[in-house]
Amino acid sequence: MDTTSAPEGLAAPPSDVTPRRARLVLASASPRRLALLQQAGIEPDALLPADVDETPRKAESPRELARRLARAKLEAAQEAARRREDMRDAWLLAADTVVAVGRRILPKAEIPDEAADCLRLLSGRQHRVYTAICLLSPKNARRERIVESRVRFKRLSGREIERYLASGEWRGKAGGYAIQGLAGSFVVKLVGSHSAVVGLPLYETVSLLEGEGFPVRESWGGLA
Repeated sequence: MDTTSAPEGLAAPPSDVTPRRARLVLASASPRRLALLQQAGIEPDALLPADVDETPRKAESPRELARRLARAKLEAAQEAARRREDMRDAWLLAADTVVAVGRRILPKAEIPDEAADCLRLLSGRQHRVYTAICLLSPKNARRERIVESRVRFKRLSGREIERYLASGEWRGKAGGYAIQGLAGSFVVKLVGSHSAVVGLPLYETVSLLEGEGFPVRESWGGLA
C-alpha cells in the first residue's frame, strides 16, 4: 500500500488523466424533444437526426412501428457518431411517436387534408399514443422502453377543425395535432404520460439514462 503523500503545504502534482465529460447525442431534430430534455436539465452535445422511411409495414401494429422506427433512428445516429471522434463514447438517445385509433396508424400530417381527416377521426373519441425510446450507452448496452398513453378528445365542430388547420400547428405532427399547443384544449382526458404524447417520456428517459450511468442531475445545481 502506497502511503506517499505530498509534503505539507505543497499541492499534490496534477494528474495526467482528466476525466472526460459525459456526452449525449439526441437522434432527432424535433424541437419538442430537445425542449423536454432541457426541461429535465439535460443539454445534448449533438443532434443527429436520422432520415428513415416511416411507412408502416403490412399488418404492423402501432406499438411495433414505434419500436422499429426508434431502433432505426438509433442505428443511424450510431453510424453518424462513429464518424465523429468527439462522439464515439457518447450516450445515444432516439425516440419515435405513433398515434393510432385501434390498429389504424395515423400519419404525420403534411397537408391540410391529412390533418383534417385525423381530427375528424379523433373527434369525440379515445385514441392511443405510443412513444418508444432507445438508448445506447458507451459500453454498447442498448435499452428500450415503450410508453402507451390514452387520450380522449372532445367532439370537434367543423369550425374548430377549420381554425386549428389555419394555425398550421398540426404540420408534421403525428395524428395531425400538437398536445402541447392549441390542441391541448381539445383533450378531455389523458391517461399515461403527457411528455410521451409530446414526444419524449421524461420519467422513462431519465430512468434509462441514470441506469446506464449518465449523470443526469450533475448540472442541476447551476440551474437556479
